[in-house]
Amino acid sequence: MERAIETEHVDVLIVGAGLSGIGAAYHLQQKCPSKSYRIFEGRSAMGGTWDLFRYPGIRSDSDMHTLGYAFKPWEAAKAIADGPSIRAYIEETADENGISQNIRYDHQVINASWSSDDARWNVTARNTQTGELVEQSCQFLMMCSGYYNYEGGYKPDFEGEASFKGEVIHPQAWPENLEYSGKKVVIIGSGATAVTLVPEMAKQAGHVTMLQRSPTYVVSRPATDTVANNLRKFLPSKLAYTLTRWKNVLVQRFFYKLARSRPEKVKERMVGMVREHLGPDYDVEKHFTPTYNPWDQRVCLVPDADLFESIKSGKSSVVTDQIERFDESGIQLKSGEHLDADIIVTATGLDLVFLGKIALEVDGKQVQPNTLLNYKGIMYSDVPNLAAVFGYTNASWTLKADLSSEYMCRILKHMDRTGTDFAVPKQSRDDLELEPWLDFSSGYVQRSIDKFPRQASDKPWKLNQDYAKDLFALRFGKLDDGVLTFRKRHQSDLIEIDQAATRSTNTVPAE
Repeated sequence: MERAIETEHVDVLIVGAGLSGIGAAYHLQQKCPSKSYRIFEGRSAMGGTWDLFRYPGIRSDSDMHTLGYAFKPWEAAKAIADGPSIRAYIEETADENGISQNIRYDHQVINASWSSDDARWNVTARNTQTGELVEQSCQFLMMCSGYYNYEGGYKPDFEGEASFKGEVIHPQAWPENLEYSGKKVVIIGSGATAVTLVPEMAKQAGHVTMLQRSPTYVVSRPATDTVANNLRKFLPSKLAYTLTRWKNVLVQRFFYKLARSRPEKVKERMVGMVREHLGPDYDVEKHFTPTYNPWDQRVCLVPDADLFESIKSGKSSVVTDQIERFDESGIQLKSGEHLDADIIVTATGLDLVFLGKIALEVDGKQVQPNTLLNYKGIMYSDVPNLAAVFGYTNASWTLKADLSSEYMCRILKHMDRTGTDFAVPKQSRDDLELEPWLDFSSGYVQRSIDKFPRQASDKPWKLNQDYAKDLFALRFGKLDDGVLTFRKRHQSDLIEIDQAATRSTNTVPAE
């Protein structure tokens, strides 16, 4: 048996040094300054998604006034930012707040075991450089590892792929210094990655074809936020940022609600906007009119209509068809058409995993993720002292990440006030109607959703997907709500909390 290196106990272990993990560390330092913490990052650099993905044109598909942290204003002119700028923003946040010194890189967490007797997690990580095992104990485990497999994306098996003479590339494993000038490129897919790659690669490639099985909703918006840039001229940076953030939250929320309540009208307008960009002669019905309703899948954003401008220029095109097979020179389609290619990019999606594929154990019993119930979109039934960041599918990830970290801090402070050691959501109802974790028809979700926890139709087991609701529930709502129970080690029954402490917790928001 390989002997592990043991490290000193910390109050909180954060897993992941991306946008969520750095934000969690900031909130912990600000709201619980007496708590010790450490960050385990499986890769050799911080940044998460924004360090991993290096394909041409990589950028946010949300505005940075909502994808940025609530506590750190985004001050660049472009609201739709490129990957390197977002990575620099994360690094700057970590450096200026003294977070970087608490990160342990190349520490890939492989399992975590909870002991109620000790009221602590015992976590095992593997050093990806040396292969050594590292043991880390903590009171609270904050998972900020995202929801997809960092080791590789999803790529279906294409018949005849081995016969193709060119390069086949997945965006999650983009080769450094790929030369594609003047070459024929086919990008398989129609999601956010594909619509980003097409106009960017078309600047140098001979021609870029986006090959899709079916259309996706694509909307254009300016890359810059005029309101934000003007507000910064007259108001303090933090105030201007906060006003812009709320403006964008409310506008997005309004259009999402409208899309769900009047899908046909919204669909008509969204498709109509594409027609305005591409003109009456373009077959918008075939290539940009989905069969599903808006927000049954995530809507793709193209800043400054760059995809549409690229199509109009003739540098790129869209083909809606199905693949028959790959051959030496490209892709044979079921319609009989052939797409010549020097490079094929498989922008076919992510491989979703729960909590970074960590093996969880609670009091000697292995945890099966699909038997768990989501609690307020942050914790899980019968799993003590564990919170996880899972952002919104219909809004910016960081909106939920900020709230999740604040909520973790509320729990830690509550335990200190009440002399309890751990918090665990307990589900005792038999009449709950269970639902999938996400109500999304996207292929990357449907392929993996049966491996994830579930939600229920009733609070607090319902996933809101609504920032305004979560803001009130997580920042101001009761902690001891009859579901989230607070206990001492060795104690099997719910602790009776002092009424004065309870009133204090229920009425005072997190500092």
